[in-house]
Amino acid sequence: MSKRSDITDGRDAGNQRSGLIYTKVLGWIDLGHARGEDIRRLLRDIDAGESSGQERYDVAYSQSMSDPAMTLKMGKFIKWRIKRGRTYAERQSIALAMMMSLAVKFERLQASFPINLVTDSGFSGEDLVSNLLGFYRVVTIQNPFPFLQPVSKEEALMRWDFYGKIGSWKNEGFTPLLFPDPERFRYAHPRKGMLPAFMRTVTPWSDFRSGIVGIATANGNYMDSAKGGVLPYA
Repeated sequence: MSKRSDITDGRDAGNQRSGLIYTKVLGWIDLGHARGEDIRRLLRDIDAGESSGQERYDVAYSQSMSDPAMTLKMGKFIKWRIKRGRTYAERQSIALAMMMSLAVKFERLQASFPINLVTDSGFSGEDLVSNLLGFYRVVTIQNPFPFLQPVSKEEALMRWDFYGKIGSWKNEGFTPLLFPDPERFRYAHPRKGMLPAFMRTVTPWSDFRSGIVGIATANGNYMDSAKGGVLPYA
């Protein structure tokens, strides 16, 4: 759940691991979601499967959230069964499809009762586009922020105070939700933007009839210890 106190200066985003920034191209970005560490792990798991010698191998991907006391972690996971022999481009395509599929399931979990009584994170305007940015920071440009036109902390705070908290604005897709400068456009409303070219270079895998990719677990749930757990979360 993003808070006003999370807002930081977007002009230094390339050096920050957490915080909330505003960019003119992608709107609000959660830098924690946009790190891409889950994608690095997922691609490593796919690479390991390709090196396993097995005809088919299973890869799991998950997203999770912890309680405020950091004692329990709960989330969603999927597991896909992949036929060995995938090209580098195919591995990226499969990883993107896994992330996009699971991210929507996880946002639905956060938006469901009773979780939605304690958090507004479900489909919060910054979440899905931040996840997508994390993917492309791994497969294309590690520091794309100069292309995303991040604004200063002061400008970001001005948008937050004018439009309200980002959790009140829902975005169920991976396209940006933009908030025009309230000093220039006093009666403006949030609007959908367009992804930059570098975030449209990989097509998510969609061929589930060829036998190359199968679904072993379509919609898994889990709960585990927040630290030191054994379940398959990214």
